[in-house]
Amino acid sequence: MLGLEDPTPRAVGFSQRLAVYVDQVATALGVPPEAIGCEVSDTATAYVGLERRWTARPDRDLMLVWDEHLGWYLAVETTPAEPPVIVAYLHGAVVAPPDVVARFVRDTTAGRHVNRLRPVLPPTERTTLADQMATVA
Repeated sequence: MLGLEDPTPRAVGFSQRLAVYVDQVATALGVPPEAIGCEVSDTATAYVGLERRWTARPDRDLMLVWDEHLGWYLAVETTPAEPPVIVAYLHGAVVAPPDVVARFVRDTTAGRHVNRLRPVLPPTERTTLADQMATVA
């Protein structure tokens, strides 16, 4: 995405694993491929656009975001000039199985899971993250 991927072979493998993993999460949520994206640069991230709203901000769509340091979290779509509005973080592994991520989104949007605090996790090597993605997806 945006041509910012690291061209080294190790990063290419990670980029491919991330793309497959995010696609499987989107499939578990019923989100079409055109509503997802991922990028590997100084920080690896992924985006899944959702056609759901949060009751506290019913005028905005929600997005599911993955960050290699934070894992998955649900946030309100904002403009670049606005600060992010985090709804909840998925606790546990940074790389959670797609069905667990989908359940987190369903539970959070139904008001059954709202945890806005995320413990700081130690950095994980990208090769380890790629191996975890291959295992869960």
